[in-house]
Amino acid sequence: MFNAETLQRFDREIAKYPTGQQRSAVMACLALAQREVGWLSPEAIECVAGYLGMPPIAAHEVATFYNMYDLEPVGRHKITVCTNLPCALSGGVHVAEYLKRKLGIGFNETTPDGKFTLKEGECMGACGDAPVLLHNNHHMCSFMTMDKIDSMLAELENRELENQ
Repeated sequence: MFNAETLQRFDREIAKYPTGQQRSAVMACLALAQREVGWLSPEAIECVAGYLGMPPIAAHEVATFYNMYDLEPVGRHKITVCTNLPCALSGGVHVAEYLKRKLGIGFNETTPDGKFTLKEGECMGACGDAPVLLHNNHHMCSFMTMDKIDSMLAELENRELENQ
């Protein structure tokens, strides 16, 4: 199901653990699978589990526990807003409402053009930088204001135009 490059990356992650403990690489392998496919279908989770020699339900439990894994298709730009208490008190809720209005979608929805998905996230470990957003699980955006959100969305739109 996965290309050779992803399988090589799986092997690099597995090599970090003692022989027989390959299931310890499940989080990294699920992230790599999601990066290739775009989301984690039940088949993708089952393939990761098979590759690691673990029961599919064990890999599924990991995938459903952490909000960085997408169990359904998402837009090309997934924006996760931290609304945990410290971020909420520092404007996270206002940022979330602004993004909802700006994108015309709610949490767990994708824009009709497939560009943006908006998610609500748990603590991202950057309480002092609140409010924070996470773009595609890899890029943390701190001290977000309405102006910074407008700039970020414009930049992402420009990337879309360049890639057409």
